[in-house]
Amino acid sequence: MESLTGAQRKYLRGLAHGLRPVVMVGRQGVSPELLKAVDEALESHELIKVKFVEFKEERRELSSEIAAGTQSELAGLIGNVAIFYRPHPREDKRKITLP
Repeated sequence: MESLTGAQRKYLRGLAHGLRPVVMVGRQGVSPELLKAVDEALESHELIKVKFVEFKEERRELSSEIAAGTQSELAGLIGNVAIFYRPHPREDKRKITLP
């Protein structure tokens, strides 16, 4: 997946505004189970929020690790919530069209 432009990131942050976090990073940190949960959520939703309940100081590094582990893009990091985007592999199933 190619890297997102600034305008695309801004567009995705706007779409994510009304979403609730679907995955929480807790005491376990970035574990294989967490990566699997993020991967499954991205598969069905394309755009998700991940909330950092623990590890709030390391959220930037952990967000990069989650993005790399799920082949997704970090669209934004607002407070303790990260926004991830990964388009559906099949074009006919994609819900989000980037500008």
